[in-house]
Amino acid sequence: MDVPLWLALIVVGYLGIKLIRPPWWLVAVLLLSGYLLADSVFGPLIDTAVK
Repeated sequence: MDVPLWLALIVVGYLGIKLIRPPWWLVAVLLLSGYLLADSVFGPLIDTAVK
């Protein structure tokens, strides 16, 4: 069964927020910092580390 990545991320994020109940500001900071890091000079470095 092929599940799109965006759907899997939404489901995992929803379950994580429901089960762990982190503060919303922490979720926003993590999302924003991840977006900014991926678009910076660290993007290729993170890509090679993940693969």
